[in-house]
Amino acid sequence: MLLTINDLRVRFRMGRGAQASYAEAVGRGEQGVSFEVPENTTVALVGESGSGKSVTAMSILNLLPDNAERHGSIHFQGRDLLGASLAELQALRGKDIACVFQDPMTSLNPVFTVGHQLCEPMQRHLGMNQRQALEKAEALLTEVGLPEPKRRLKAHPHELSGGQQQRVMIAMALACEPRLLIADEPTTALDVTIQRQIIELLAKLKDKHRMSMLFISHDLGLVGEIADRVVVMRQGTVREQGAVADIFATPRDAYTKALLACRPTLEQRSARLMVIDDHIAGNGGSGGPSARVAKPKDPAAPVVLEATGITKSFWIRRGVFGRREFQAVKGASFTLRRGHTLGIVGESGSGKTTLGLTLLRLHEPAGGPVGGTAMFDGRDLLALTRAELLPIRRRIQVVFQNPYASLNPRFTVAQTLVEPMVIHGVGSGTADRQARASALLAKVGLDDSALNKYPHEFSGGQRQRIAIARCLTLDPEVLVLDEAVSALDVSVQAQVLNLLKDLQDELGLAYVFISHDLAVVRFMADEVLVMKDGQVVEQAGVQQILESPREEYTRRLLGAIPRGYRAAA
Repeated sequence: MLLTINDLRVRFRMGRGAQASYAEAVGRGEQGVSFEVPENTTVALVGESGSGKSVTAMSILNLLPDNAERHGSIHFQGRDLLGASLAELQALRGKDIACVFQDPMTSLNPVFTVGHQLCEPMQRHLGMNQRQALEKAEALLTEVGLPEPKRRLKAHPHELSGGQQQRVMIAMALACEPRLLIADEPTTALDVTIQRQIIELLAKLKDKHRMSMLFISHDLGLVGEIADRVVVMRQGTVREQGAVADIFATPRDAYTKALLACRPTLEQRSARLMVIDDHIAGNGGSGGPSARVAKPKDPAAPVVLEATGITKSFWIRRGVFGRREFQAVKGASFTLRRGHTLGIVGESGSGKTTLGLTLLRLHEPAGGPVGGTAMFDGRDLLALTRAELLPIRRRIQVVFQNPYASLNPRFTVAQTLVEPMVIHGVGSGTADRQARASALLAKVGLDDSALNKYPHEFSGGQRQRIAIARCLTLDPEVLVLDEAVSALDVSVQAQVLNLLKDLQDELGLAYVFISHDLAVVRFMADEVLVMKDGQVVEQAGVQQILESPREEYTRRLLGAIPRGYRAAA
């Protein structure tokens, strides 16, 4: 057995001295975490955020903060890692056990070139000189499918796309030919086609190098395509484990069944998604909320936003004084009606976010020319002056992908919600605004105790709810949702998507829903724009797009969606 974890418990010391307390992260009560990773096998750790899966994986090489305490046993090739010294662990890290993390941009050093970072572990662990390491680095970049590998060696991380950065991280992890690769959510922030490429690359490299892999994810559909065995975790304990075929065909634990049920599918558009608690409580039967088919929207609803021939370019510097024009959006047109949702899908770099931000006038005017018209309430948004645009902004709001980056970390939730009301003159005074803020928090599923807390005190799903509540403070008519649920785990994603549906039904909101996940778009959208290289390549109703796409590019996007073990088998 390559790796054996037995009765592992991890807790974090909070505070110092006599006032110190402990927070248990892995292992609860009498139950610790136990599982094995055999030779040449992929084992997936699956669970929601906070389930303890990443803490369990980082315990193997003790990549935990200083206040972490580990108990139990971890054996790698017969060696006790829990009792290993720092020098022994440093000799293992990167050589026998390597890691690929969720966000490559925070894992790669922005100061050093890709070549420098690839060569470092080979020079340290394998004793290679600079020339030998560079030759091996170029071969590794070729192996992971990075184009122009020799040129990429001289690039810095910020010069690469997210998918390319992740390929560099995989090349670094493979540099010393490890026996075990720990992949911690390596595809969460990537679009479906890049995710598919990374998954297939990891599977191919695992077989080629005959290594084992510990694959961490919250998406059972994804791990069903890559794993041999699955370990399902919740609240720091193992709820179920077994062969991937058994887990998918006959899951025994209610939590595993819930994880499988709460992700939107391409097969049916339901009125609501199941969430974990619904399923565990037994509300997932034929009369459950997910069984209700979505009602069709009113095709004659009034038009709130009409875009015609939208173009957006950026100036790219060339030389000292020269510049060239790069066209990111090329003639996009659509009509959005009250209470309807327009889905915009495509790979990273397709222009979908640029289109959304152009409608909102959130690009600097000096950044490049804008063309076309975006008619809202009889006025062209793209032709308004800054003074004319301010009262319009309260009626068109935006929710971004990363709520922590879009919420002011120094503002309490109350300040975050009240500030836009003060700027736009909403409410009759402080007490009225505070009451309005409290009511909006209740509408998005949070109580008054959240008002005096700061963003870092909330989970990702809760922060996204706060970001949505902030938009609602101004009574908007249109919400632009830019990858608003892509970074959330499947259960929290289901909660936020249900919330958006409820708000749309109650308030008649119109959504521009930007996403790379076509299963989510199926659940939310009425009409879909498919974008590629700045152009709209296909535009139709959501059912037509998903059931009978005309374009090969759309079919490729659909084919890249993870469908779980049974579809892959």
